[in-house]
Amino acid sequence: MRMEEIVEETNGKHEKMVEITLKIIGPARPSRLHVPSSLRVHDLRKLIAGKNRLPVENLKLISQGKVLHDREDEDDIYIQLNDGDSLIVAVKPKAPSGLDIDDDEEDLKFQLPQSTSRWKKKLYSFLLNRLKLPDILLMAIFSLSLKAWILVILWFILAHVAHKWDLGPLYILGTGFCTIFLNLGRRQPGDVSAYSIFNEDFRELPGTLNADAIDRDIRTAQM
Repeated sequence: MRMEEIVEETNGKHEKMVEITLKIIGPARPSRLHVPSSLRVHDLRKLIAGKNRLPVENLKLISQGKVLHDREDEDDIYIQLNDGDSLIVAVKPKAPSGLDIDDDEEDLKFQLPQSTSRWKKKLYSFLLNRLKLPDILLMAIFSLSLKAWILVILWFILAHVAHKWDLGPLYILGTGFCTIFLNLGRRQPGDVSAYSIFNEDFRELPGTLNADAIDRDIRTAQM
């Protein structure tokens, strides 16, 4: 979108024009730019890239110490500007040829898949931006399914009841045994158990070391 198109669109919304100062990191001198007082960050990025002939995909805008992002929870972010406001413009260096390196800090953080529902994205944004939860905690929260969260909440409720009845140690032991038995899994047809007693004809796994194997190796002079 060109400057004329942005101005025409914002004028329809009765937005006035303001003059801002651009401070590009590097040897370039500060420059001034006339923009609408309220516009999308994406449009502002395009205007600055076009005026200074900078690659828009590698452009970072910083206002009052915060990096400006184009979108949040699939919604465009708007910025309100006043006369005399300053923006810091940084250009990320390109990765060396032949290497697929992304220097963006956001790629190193936990991110939700694109197929995530809208309410989960809203919750993720609230926990990340408002409550400032660390990535490791966000990963633990959003990696569990709804069924798993119900079981976790139910476990804590029952733990409180067990504590009142002085059954805390038994409750912990019972939880451990239940966890073991519920995660044993099931053998598929043809699979052999590591314990020969559970196999047909007490068949053992290849390489099992027992008294019979030692005796057989001695008799065949392999030991």
